[in-house]
Amino acid sequence: MNAEIEKVLNMVQEGKVDAAKASELIQVLKVRESGSTTAPKSSSYTDKMLKVRVVSAENDNVNVNLPIKLVKVVLLAGHNIASSIPQSQKFVKDIDISLILDAIENELDGQIVDVRSANGDTISVTIE
Repeated sequence: MNAEIEKVLNMVQEGKVDAAKASELIQVLKVRESGSTTAPKSSSYTDKMLKVRVVSAENDNVNVNLPIKLVKVVLLAGHNIASSIPQSQKFVKDIDISLILDAIENELDGQIVDVRSANGDTISVTIE
């Protein structure tokens, strides 16, 4: 199944499917592997989104919305990929991915990370 999930993640990276569709595909793969004939029940927490907002003083803004269902699957892989790209290493080297994973495991809601730099940059990570 890992190879199939990797294919789905590659499709996201190539822009062939969006995060929501990828989440659905991964859920189908998990159901198929478990041998279950019914789709997994979704709880209200797994229907939430992880939202990352970066606002820089130079107007280099980033808005990312990911379904919680997909976050755990993609988070570590994305961080590892970004860490291996020289241009992005400096941006991800100090990100504590385990903090976000712990928040998801404990079904935390609301703001997880709030950073405001002296030069006016802000970073916000929320689950809502």
